[in-house]
Amino acid sequence: MAQQKSTEGNFVKKETMLIIALVTLVIGFLGGIFYSALQSGPTGSVQSVSAPPQQQQQQPPGMTSEQARDILQLEQEVAANPTNVDAWTQLGHVYFDTNNYAKAIRAYEKSLELRPDDPNVLTDLGVMYRRNAEPDKALAAFDKAIAVNPAHEQARFNKGIVLRYDKNDREGAVKAWEELLKINPNAMAPNGLPVSEAIKSL
Repeated sequence: MAQQKSTEGNFVKKETMLIIALVTLVIGFLGGIFYSALQSGPTGSVQSVSAPPQQQQQQPPGMTSEQARDILQLEQEVAANPTNVDAWTQLGHVYFDTNNYAKAIRAYEKSLELRPDDPNVLTDLGVMYRRNAEPDKALAAFDKAIAVNPAHEQARFNKGIVLRYDKNDREGAVKAWEELLKINPNAMAPNGLPVSEAIKSL
């Protein structure tokens, strides 16, 4: 009988040890998960805000990350080197492409302060003036581009567009496009329509 009790006592002790070992294993497992969660939490947070918050807020929905990066780099360049005419021009182009009319106008005007007689920049500036609901300034920019380079087809075509659709001046538009056809009889509108056909439609 004493031997049996001793055996039962040993059995109880082994069972208790197994339970303790199992509990310890579970606690260790759960503790490992909790520790891993704590460790991965800050990493995830850092990754999600790796880009500067200000840059994220300034990026409009239609702007690509590449365009946002270009704007940031170019703005830093013109801030450090305000006489870099090419940087101002490129900045204007990116703002042009992202439909930020006011900032494109400012960048192009800065570019023209440094290089006043660039017909391409004058033409792009005119387009931005038009989209910014400033048709008279657009016409002035196109006229200046034409004065610098009388063969500048885009400036002449755009002048006709503003006269026709913003100033409701059909005769002025026809005259602008006829001048264009003198330079290039096969001139085409961006939609592929010959300018001669556009004149006939008027």
